[in-house]
Amino acid sequence: MQPLGSQRATRIYRRTVIVLQLIMAVELVLTLYNGLWINAFLVAAIIGITLSPAMLGRHFRVTVPAEFQLLAVLFVFASLFLGEIRRYYDRLWWWDIALHTSSGLLLGLLGFLLIYVLNQNRRIDLHLRPGFMALFAFLFAVTVGALWEIFEFSMDHFVGTNMQKPMLGDDTGLTDTMWDLIVDTLGALLISVFGWWYMKRGERSFIVDWIGKFTERNPRLFRQN
Repeated sequence: MQPLGSQRATRIYRRTVIVLQLIMAVELVLTLYNGLWINAFLVAAIIGITLSPAMLGRHFRVTVPAEFQLLAVLFVFASLFLGEIRRYYDRLWWWDIALHTSSGLLLGLLGFLLIYVLNQNRRIDLHLRPGFMALFAFLFAVTVGALWEIFEFSMDHFVGTNMQKPMLGDDTGLTDTMWDLIVDTLGALLISVFGWWYMKRGERSFIVDWIGKFTERNPRLFRQN
């Protein structure tokens, strides 16, 4: 049985996802009614993405901490639904910068989680030190951020979207892309240094707590045989 704190976090996660999906479902009905087919497709895709953490967890029999799932779903809602569909990127100049900084933090956390699984699995003989784990988390976050910028360019070029926004008088999207990469890198660097510091000193932090929860709920990933 899960601890009370974990049960509470799971309930908050599920209720938040339901509320966000209801909001997007209303938007989907409105876009279909108005014949905005591209927007309708995007909203439906975003709804599917918000379901993916739970679906992937069941498929691969992996339990991810509810706190991390909640942050991931909120990020998808803020970036894709509010940002692209409701055009917050155009309404608020800082929206894109804030979200890309947040993505660097989230991807850095995911990088720590992935390398910790590999580092602790006895079938994979790594035994990495905290510095190398932090470096992996940093490089993982920056790499995914760069791949996302390639995705944005491809969508604008082949589909005709406007994901690379004009910025500081530059209509080509280059300035927007570079600032996205810069803040992605800063976010990844921040979480990597933070994680390294706490692992090096052996102190508790939310990173260590989330990793501990992941380890407790997925013992099969850490078995010797």
